Amino acid sequence: MNAVRGTARPSRRRVLRAGGGAVLAAAGTAVTGCGAGTDDGVAADGTVTIEMWHGQADTAKKVLEGLVADFEREHPKIKVDLGGGVLADVMLQKVTAAVAAGSFPDIAYIFGSDLARVARSPQVVDLTDMVESGPVPWKNYWAASRDAVTLNDRVRAAPAVLDSLAVVCNKKLFREAGLPLPKAGWTWQDFVSCARTLTRSGQGRFGTGWPGTGDEDTVWRMWPLIWDLGGDVVDDDGKSIGFADTGARALEVVADLARDKSVYVDPKPGSEQMYQVFLSNRMGMVVTGPWQLPDIEDAGIDYAVVPLPSFSGRPVTISGPDTWTVFDNGEARSEAARTFLTWLARPEQDVRWDIEAGSLPLSRRTEALPEWQDKVARTEGLKVFTTALETARVRPVHPAYPEVSQALGQAVVAVLLGRSTPEKALRACADDANAALLIPR
Repeated sequence: MNAVRGTARPSRRRVLRAGGGAVLAAAGTAVTGCGAGTDDGVAADGTVTIEMWHGQADTAKKVLEGLVADFEREHPKIKVDLGGGVLADVMLQKVTAAVAAGSFPDIAYIFGSDLARVARSPQVVDLTDMVESGPVPWKNYWAASRDAVTLNDRVRAAPAVLDSLAVVCNKKLFREAGLPLPKAGWTWQDFVSCARTLTRSGQGRFGTGWPGTGDEDTVWRMWPLIWDLGGDVVDDDGKSIGFADTGARALEVVADLARDKSVYVDPKPGSEQMYQVFLSNRMGMVVTGPWQLPDIEDAGIDYAVVPLPSFSGRPVTISGPDTWTVFDNGEARSEAARTFLTWLARPEQDVRWDIEAGSLPLSRRTEALPEWQDKVARTEGLKVFTTALETARVRPVHPAYPEVSQALGQAVVAVLLGRSTPEKALRACADDANAALLIPR
């Protein structure tokens, strides 16, 4: 999340999405190391070795290595092998192949949006008892942390990374446009109006930006609008989308931005170009998470963070937690994996991970620590993201979510590029998404 000023640190999205093509080629290859089918991971002296496919790069990887070293000193009979050689954006492919081959890790970093599919495997360990008996009461975790790992009332993974969305404003551009900074309670109509006023087409300046690839980066920014209008991802019947009406209204905001030419549409995965436009003082507002603050500070941007707008005046946002998912390689290794994740979630470890690697606190106990409070005091806008967790919602842990997301992503891009109206785009989205929801799983 937030780096010491002057220290190069990748954003969370860059950490998780870096590595693309070369790593993807390895996703389906045979898994080596201490995966299932090789041994039980227990040495003659009783030491248990577990393998963790952590999915991190650069700074986050170094932080995890430091935490593992401390854990091993405290637990000399457990060794954590940080193997796997694949970053988080292709973890699903590698884990799926590994499970099919019967050679999988003990712990893997799984995106929250992928958990439902992974958890269908009988090799995934149920962690309900672990979290309910852990040193931090389960109810002390933010609701977003709990909801993102719960499927059919069972906890299927441990929370790994927590975030939320808010709006970061370039104060310099607001001053030049004669606009007051937005305040909590502002509306999406205010957002569209601000974006229009901030735009200077002749100077290559945009009011805001939106990822335009149709992937999850494009889609998850839509759910707060849909939820605020009373919609949901999946209808109560489980057989159709829950945003057939509200989705079109939410897309009207996208259409207004496109019509005004006030939105920079990033054509590449990862949103890096969109953020570069903001960091070069050519974008007035960007909807983002706390992972982006280090880059914004390093660029010397005079910024402010405000909550997301709404239609209703009520606070609303989304959190996109990711997970540590445990796989069953025998009782000894499963228990060692539980021991490590329980230790990692303790506030004294969690706060290190949050400050150094870029997450919001998983629990209120971590949030209350002096180290985190000091971080908040020193970091402009960080408190807005943490406060947003009070009302943050998460995407459902549903096996058809990827298809629903893909259909909505196509609709958002069609509207962003002026290729369709919100109504037509939403109808096409509903056709594809509803068909996916009817497939037995």
